[in-house]
Amino acid sequence: MEGVVPDHTADKANIPTAPDPEPVLGLRQNLAQFSLLVLVNAFVGGMVGLERVILPLIAEQEFGLVSKSVILSFIVGFGFVKAFTNLAAGRFSDRIGRKRLLVGGWIVGLPVPFILMWAPSWGWVTVANFLLGINQGLCWSTTVIMKIDLVGPQRRGLAMGLNEFSGYFAVAVTALASGYIAAAYGLRPAPLYLGMGAVQF
Repeated sequence: MEGVVPDHTADKANIPTAPDPEPVLGLRQNLAQFSLLVLVNAFVGGMVGLERVILPLIAEQEFGLVSKSVILSFIVGFGFVKAFTNLAAGRFSDRIGRKRLLVGGWIVGLPVPFILMWAPSWGWVTVANFLLGINQGLCWSTTVIMKIDLVGPQRRGLAMGLNEFSGYFAVAVTALASGYIAAAYGLRPAPLYLGMGAVQF
């Protein structure tokens, strides 16, 4: 009919849209993001190394604990919490998203060095280690998954190796550094400034 404008909406709806580009995988192609995740995992490991040297000494010298089982209870609590958080991180990384889990883990870890710095009793130290276990379980596991996402299945072994190297190398370095700082300036608060720098990074 004259004066009627044809409706092309249906035709436009049938036009195929271009598919989303496939993500580019590979270590070289994603070097900046991969390096950042390696650094993040180093800070995660550094928090563990920081307390492994000084907490047993704090337990004995400041809180008067003599039972080795009580002193080492912070490691047991940390291990249990980290184990279950690792399981949860693997399960929910696809549902919630890697970045959200990683950020959530860091938020949980923020108060840890401050609690250790001003803890009035050993119970507070144990609570701090529960939080650290959640932090480690979420952040460490998530950085592993994210690195494998970046490099692809063919380089996942290398990604895993670099992740573990950065984390445990940081454990060793911060344990050594915190020991020297504690010997020079005391058990608290000086060595824990390392932890404050790590969680605020």
